Amino acid sequence: MIELPVVSKEEKKRRKPDWLRVKLPVGKEYAKVRKLVDNYKLHTICESGNCPNMGECWGAGTATFMILGNVCTRSCTFCAVATGRPPEYDEEEPQRVAEAIKLMGVKHAVITSVNRDELKDRGAEIWYQTVVQTKKMSPQTTIETLIPDVKGNWEALYRMINGGQEVISHNMETVESLYRRVRPQAKYARSLEQIKLTKEAGKRTKSGIMLGVGEQIDEVHKAMDDLVEHGLDILTLGQYLQPTKMHLEVAEFIHPDQFDAYREEGLKRGLKYVESGPLVRSSYHAERHVNVPI
Repeated sequence: MIELPVVSKEEKKRRKPDWLRVKLPVGKEYAKVRKLVDNYKLHTICESGNCPNMGECWGAGTATFMILGNVCTRSCTFCAVATGRPPEYDEEEPQRVAEAIKLMGVKHAVITSVNRDELKDRGAEIWYQTVVQTKKMSPQTTIETLIPDVKGNWEALYRMINGGQEVISHNMETVESLYRRVRPQAKYARSLEQIKLTKEAGKRTKSGIMLGVGEQIDEVHKAMDDLVEHGLDILTLGQYLQPTKMHLEVAEFIHPDQFDAYREEGLKRGLKYVESGPLVRSSYHAERHVNVPI
């Protein structure tokens, strides 16, 4: 008789369920984007963040570009982006990103960045120039910018958000009780204030929360209420996936039915659009968010 290996409850808990299976990136459009990213020496959060939707998005000829380098000054326990002291930023990067977006011919582009806390303006000028130059080269392209926490530097925030982009996102990432463990250098109230100021500036606001890191259902509902109170329009909810064994462990794999329930609850609580599902990430279906009324 063959003896089957004993699998502990903890091991079963960590195994990815069937609904988290994704296809490997293939196809002509994927190869085209891959070549452009390499030729223009661009960083994408698709790669740095190990995004499960990279094949789908790149196959459609879209990508989320990461500016200001690929080394972050923060050490969030969930993130696959390298942590350390970043090198000097490239002042020619805005032009290169704009040129790549034009060559790709995308209708909607998402731009994000690492945190650059060591810079006085948090990288705001590079942010501004990237959006402005992209709009100049591809006026038909709509843009979402997923901006970092500016640590209360509101002058930098206003520079970042006034380039002409249609959507401005800043991710909360998790519920309030888990901030110290998940985002040790960030503050829940400060991120809410950043979203509030962005909304008061007349912008379309967006944020994202990853689930499965130990949050309770009522805590997610409270986060929704806090975000609505601070002027959020669009919320994305997705399953956290551990990038390496050195990162925060997955506490739970959330069932798709619960994601559906969160979507309904978010809309009921006043959010204008909720993208909720196990494989949802901040820039997933981002082109749909441009037309959300503000």
